[in-house]
Amino acid sequence: MGSPISAQTLSSGWTFKQGARDSTEEWLSAAAIPSEVHTDLLHHKKIPDPYINLNELSVRWVGDQTWTYRTEFPTPQNFGLPGFTTDLVFQGLDTFATVYLNGLELLVSDNMFVEHRINVASLLAWSDKKKTNTLEIVFEPARAKGLELVKQHPEHRFIVHQTEVSRGPVRKAQYQWGWDWGPILMTCGIWKPITVETYEVRIEDLWLKYDLSDDLKKVKGEFFGTVPDCENYTAKVTFELSFDGNQVVKVDGVQKSKDGLYTAPFSLSDPSLWWPRNYGAQNLYTIRMHVSSQKHTIPSTHQKRVGFRSAALIQEKDAIGTSFYFRINNVDIFCGGSCWIPADNFLSQITPDRYRQWLELTADGNQTMIRVWGGGIYETDAFYDACDELGVLVWQDFAFACALYPTYDSYLKSIELEARQNARRLRNHPALVIWAGNNEDYQLIERYGLEYNFEDDKDPESWLCSTFPARYIYEHLLPKVVSEETKGLLYHPSSPWGNGVSTTLKVDQTVGDVHQWNVWHGEMRPYQHLPQMGGRFVSEFGMEAYPHLETLKSCVTDPSQQYPGSRMMDFRNKAIGHERRMVIYVAENFRITDGSIETFTHLTQVMQADAMGWAYSGWRRQWRKHGDRKCGGVLVWQLNDSWPTVSWGVVDYWLVKKPAWYAIKRAMEPVAIGVERKFRDWTMRKADELWQRDTGHVDPVAAVKVSFDLWVASSRLEPIEGLFNISYLSVATGKPLYKVITRRITITPNGTTEVLTDYTPEDPLTEESAEELDPYLIHVTLSVGDRVLATHVSWPDPIKYLNFDNRDVKGEYSDDKRSVTITAGNPVKGFVFSERRGVKLSDNGFDIMPGEKKVVFVEGIEAEKLHWRYIGA
Repeated sequence: MGSPISAQTLSSGWTFKQGARDSTEEWLSAAAIPSEVHTDLLHHKKIPDPYINLNELSVRWVGDQTWTYRTEFPTPQNFGLPGFTTDLVFQGLDTFATVYLNGLELLVSDNMFVEHRINVASLLAWSDKKKTNTLEIVFEPARAKGLELVKQHPEHRFIVHQTEVSRGPVRKAQYQWGWDWGPILMTCGIWKPITVETYEVRIEDLWLKYDLSDDLKKVKGEFFGTVPDCENYTAKVTFELSFDGNQVVKVDGVQKSKDGLYTAPFSLSDPSLWWPRNYGAQNLYTIRMHVSSQKHTIPSTHQKRVGFRSAALIQEKDAIGTSFYFRINNVDIFCGGSCWIPADNFLSQITPDRYRQWLELTADGNQTMIRVWGGGIYETDAFYDACDELGVLVWQDFAFACALYPTYDSYLKSIELEARQNARRLRNHPALVIWAGNNEDYQLIERYGLEYNFEDDKDPESWLCSTFPARYIYEHLLPKVVSEETKGLLYHPSSPWGNGVSTTLKVDQTVGDVHQWNVWHGEMRPYQHLPQMGGRFVSEFGMEAYPHLETLKSCVTDPSQQYPGSRMMDFRNKAIGHERRMVIYVAENFRITDGSIETFTHLTQVMQADAMGWAYSGWRRQWRKHGDRKCGGVLVWQLNDSWPTVSWGVVDYWLVKKPAWYAIKRAMEPVAIGVERKFRDWTMRKADELWQRDTGHVDPVAAVKVSFDLWVASSRLEPIEGLFNISYLSVATGKPLYKVITRRITITPNGTTEVLTDYTPEDPLTEESAEELDPYLIHVTLSVGDRVLATHVSWPDPIKYLNFDNRDVKGEYSDDKRSVTITAGNPVKGFVFSERRGVKLSDNGFDIMPGEKKVVFVEGIEAEKLHWRYIGA
């Protein structure tokens, strides 16, 4: 938005009713705009809270109705003065909206993601008797309109996964039809602000196009600024660039090129670069455009923030196939992070402060990248501003997911406008590095045998006539928009996507990014196999877990339903087959000692955390070294929830972190240790592998004395000299069973260093035979000087075979109740504090070794009020 002389936000004084304009239903006050009709109905207690119990079912009728909103606003004071223009600006209408101003139809909108600006000078009331205007907006139900569009276009085969077919032709946040983690809540309403703007001159757009020299010492670029309707006067235009309050570039006397576009070249030496978190500072510059003329009484100024950085997606042939990783400012970046879904089903309820909390949580968890999923929205400026400030790289999907989208003319025009508006809005953000065309749409080609010939058919017009016409969108229209509207932003046709020839439905481990769902979905393989199941970049994988008890009990309020497998608990989890899948994964790994909600919650959380540890540690190991990047990143599905639920989220709707969040943080520390046992069972679980066919003998030593690999991953850009200590402790008693091993290692910068490979412990400290020894954990510490830089504990799997009696866990509280020190007499697995809203812990979901003093700092509650559980408790 530019800098209008007068801007009135129409946020109050609204009323709404069910039905069209001529409906006789009662008018009710709307609490505040932006809003959704559901939140306005909730304000009047006309519907129950859909986030509680089974209430979602009771409110689905809302989305099938027509709703009308109305307000009045005064004509602006400067209206009618010579040279002044008055616009109505609709930043976002959800979704099928017809707008009336003073009884006349002003706008028909059918795309939630598009902004509309309309000159209303000829329509506003301006007389001695009347200077008040009536604005009405009629919202028709998206589901019904979508079904109408399906019928109107029989030439297209609408294939839609996760939901019903009506979402296919509708440009609305796709998750609102329901998904396998969220409810069906078909919203409508004014989801973004409406403003009345009166101005003489308006700066419509301001951005920077630049190149960094190879040595990063020089910036050369151009300022771009657009001033509409400036043909009738000569404007004086100035561009400025400042850093930390100091002007570093100023260009005066800028001349207009065409269509109100002003450009000016600039150069800058020794720029302060923008870096991802943990790699450097997030330096941000301010660009300003100043417009004045003799014709105008008040000049106009507009400013935005930018950051200078280079970004490349490295896809080079190698021994495996083709690499896939990001290089920022000439530094290879392993992108450990997460996938983002909308943080609420009612988007107007997500405040800038809440966005900030989410992104701080992401950054604090050592996450380098966040992927904005295509079934949601193009997020608000507050989201990307926070990413810029915190150093979180953004992978942005265009808003398409799990469907075969149409390509009729009006649809293509609508999505092109949508894409251009959002590409322009977001192009100054240094955190945004890549646009992807969609989420999982290419998988439909293999599922349904659709026509697709990547190598031989390069004619976009022919794609429109195929059974996969959406190829035109992803391989022609959207890359064209990104190329024309941005500079230096990468484009990827889909997520997942290989090279146009490789599979996307199955996992191709040699090329592109992959969605690895053969853990949980698909083959339901053990999560311990994840390190072998990755690809060049894992942009989705996941494991479900329950949220903490307070969250569960806030959305399932009936005590009689607060047990695993109750009707309400099953309803809370939208994943198909979740009952069977979750129980199987828990039962394969842990003892289910009772059926209480407390025990099952804890076990699912430890299970999810263990899965995250296996995945992030194992795939980060494959980062290896420059020129040998087997895996370039991993993004868990998913960071967050859109409502209180049971899901793959590692943080729940209320921003309460599950143990999995802490597991990711530990695995993504700048320096992190990893251990993988080659034979993971200390018991005879895999007896077939040890059985000697000729004698029938089972070798018990092979089942106990397993070999293992030990490595360390570092994102530091300089080598580190470190000392490793490897201990083997009895799970039962905590006593050492083998001699401690030490290794002094130089740790490779920005890569992985193998410390031990196929190593088998030697020198037992007892006289017992190998088959008589207790099962043991492997405890590794890495020290630099007197400081312990990293630790790691590897347990023998499955955990259910181990005995955790007599752990002797104690907690000692500080005098100010701000911290608690946890100790244990014997090794403890999966120590978890039950978290709640407003509470922050420095650590959770950890293991405790004998002799260790684990200090946890607490905010938001007195430490002695915390409750905890651990395996065997």
